[in-house]
Amino acid sequence: MAVFSSPRVLCAPSRTPPLLSLSLRSYKPTTLRPRYFSLSTHLRTKMEVELTAPNGRKWTQPLGLFINNEFVKSSNEQKLASINPTTEEEICSVYAATSDDIDTAVAAARKAFKDPSWKSLSGTERGALMLKLADLVSQHAETLATIECLDNGKPYTTALAENVPEVVNVFRYYGGYADKNFGQVIDVGPAKFAYTVKEPLGVCGQIIPWNYPLDMAAWKLGPALCCGNTVVLKLAEQTPLSMLYLAKLIKEAGFPPGVVNIINGHGREAGAALVQHPQVDKIAFTGSTATGKEIMKMASATMKNITLETGGKSPLIVFEDADLDLAATWSHIGIMSNQGQICTATSRILVHEGIYDKFTEAFRAKIQEISVLGDPFEETTFQGPQVTKQQYERVLSYIDIGKEEGATVFLGGEAAPQRGKGFFIAPTVFTNVKPTMRIYREEIFGPCVAIASFKTEEEAVEMANDSTYGLGSAIFTRDLNRAHRVAREIEAGMVWINSSNDSDFRIPFGGVKQSGIGRELGEAGLAPYCNVKAIHVNMAA
Repeated sequence: MAVFSSPRVLCAPSRTPPLLSLSLRSYKPTTLRPRYFSLSTHLRTKMEVELTAPNGRKWTQPLGLFINNEFVKSSNEQKLASINPTTEEEICSVYAATSDDIDTAVAAARKAFKDPSWKSLSGTERGALMLKLADLVSQHAETLATIECLDNGKPYTTALAENVPEVVNVFRYYGGYADKNFGQVIDVGPAKFAYTVKEPLGVCGQIIPWNYPLDMAAWKLGPALCCGNTVVLKLAEQTPLSMLYLAKLIKEAGFPPGVVNIINGHGREAGAALVQHPQVDKIAFTGSTATGKEIMKMASATMKNITLETGGKSPLIVFEDADLDLAATWSHIGIMSNQGQICTATSRILVHEGIYDKFTEAFRAKIQEISVLGDPFEETTFQGPQVTKQQYERVLSYIDIGKEEGATVFLGGEAAPQRGKGFFIAPTVFTNVKPTMRIYREEIFGPCVAIASFKTEEEAVEMANDSTYGLGSAIFTRDLNRAHRVAREIEAGMVWINSSNDSDFRIPFGGVKQSGIGRELGEAGLAPYCNVKAIHVNMAA
């Protein structure tokens, strides 16, 4: 497989408590109404197109590369198509960057980094721009959620209630931090005055995946802009539309030209050129572990600062004293949200043998109650299609592998097209899973979970840690002493106790082992985007 071809892994966004009232329905495939988006025959220019979604919302969709606050064609005018995963139809085609276009975008970012219009702004002034952008995102919430639903396949209710608010919260959080990222004075005695300042790195190349296009862009843009950097943001080729629309809001908010440049393009061409560019000071990437390793190799040539958030196969442990209804509820959220396309998805559930049967029945009932498949624009829908045909086929191939390995299909295990169309897969639960099985060890990245049993706490910890990944984890128990003890023993960047995947933009996010390098979100998310410079003053001079 070519390097950067179709990055597939992403992370779970910060979550507010789940809106279960939107999802309390019996599990059965719903029927898609023949409601499709429309493409206006009137093109304002070759750089934008008028679109209308199934919910009736209309907007002007940019198609170009956003460089220097303007949308431009790619140097050879090549394009890539964005496909609606619900109907398998093309939405529109956008311009795809070449290596020459990467040169142009990086040059714009480098110029902006040195220009007084950005470089001379105080932290307070940078923060004001970010707060203005947050306000604009909030004002355009319905349009952004509509685009995300159409282009990505996630339910509109989720995009509106969770994903767009996440963008607003992240921009407001880091906008508020922009004049509070202090250096310090260090007392070394009267002969010397020593202090530190935090300075931006320069031009940051950022590469985001397709499962949370808006959220992941905010996670990266927020701290980078807060610290005073400039950015070239490469979008996932599968889902470029929502961030191209948001680019218009960046200009409207008043950011100087070149501070934020947003490009579409294939990873093997545009992504590779960005990572290897000598004028890029930092690379931040969210995607597969395999691609992350290739990025490390390429970035090493110029010793770039890197942040990587890669794959996961997160365990969820249910002890014998757990609240079974609570465990079943959060286990469902932890794997079935976002069509299972979450890097922190708790896709390995480890259940004490004494309650194994009770838990699996409660878990199946919860899925049947909540996981309604159907048109993502319908309010009753909990699960939409997988994002692409490639991902759809990948998940189905793992379901076949699980069957061949001898695991029991406890629920689902098949494609679930709606009106004969769409990349829909029934929520799938495997029981009688052995730790040696591929469905237990490898990241599937879909609505598919493997449930195994354990006898003792020590065995549970050993099974949880028996993975090359170490991103997220979850523990269910009423014994808080045990909860804290096990949390310290699990090899993961994050542990949820009596919940799963309820991340928060104020709390660090990241993993260990082959799940990545560095942290995003919270105060810790600022460190990868600034240098600490030490200044020594000889007071005796």
